[in-house]
Amino acid sequence: MLFSVKELKVNYKGAQIVKGISLEVDKGEIVTLIGSNGAGKTTTLITISGLKAPESGEIWFKGQRMEHASTEAIVKTGISHIPQGRWVFPYMTVMENLMIGAYVQKDKQQINEELEKIFMRFPVLKGRKKQLARTLSGGEQQMLVIGRSLMSNPELLLMDEPSLGLSPMMVREIGRITIDINQRGTSVLLVEQNAQLALTVANKGYVMEMGNIILQGQCEELLNSEQVKRAYLS
Repeated sequence: MLFSVKELKVNYKGAQIVKGISLEVDKGEIVTLIGSNGAGKTTTLITISGLKAPESGEIWFKGQRMEHASTEAIVKTGISHIPQGRWVFPYMTVMENLMIGAYVQKDKQQINEELEKIFMRFPVLKGRKKQLARTLSGGEQQMLVIGRSLMSNPELLLMDEPSLGLSPMMVREIGRITIDINQRGTSVLLVEQNAQLALTVANKGYVMEMGNIILQGQCEELLNSEQVKRAYLS
């Protein structure tokens, strides 16, 4: 098992937002965590990334306990996080944004190789590498955020609502990009409100409501679940 969360509980301002959830991501998988706004999905990801301390529970990655590790240490072990909301550095260039993602890398040759992979995957970024990030469209900014996260060459990529606020055409492109990233060797934990997108691209899914996992299974099964259809696909 590449990654697992066991009985994770997380508090925020005195309220328990995540209430003892467990989930797993095996090597080579895309696993999705779906649910409505406020279910605790983003809180789960920021806790995995070390941005918030859990109340209790365990986070395991490649056989190591990670719930008390620093964010920098977590990135160095091979986890990268794409936050919700297209967090670019607006007054820095596309190239400068990408290079920030490589700050844990020391090998210049590897950095150049990763950069070339990004430009092959997102040729629009190569053509605009000297532009300020704020001048890009919403879809292009999302490509930049994804590219920046891939610069650390992660084994596990956490994606938080990558389709949020994008056009239907760009949403489909994000789905294609997610599958492509996975096929090139990166496991993915995908958080999405767009259940149709998430369950179409992922292998396995978890449904989260009010801080609890209420359903889990193969995505084909969840797509055919009447409970999922009523709540998320209607």
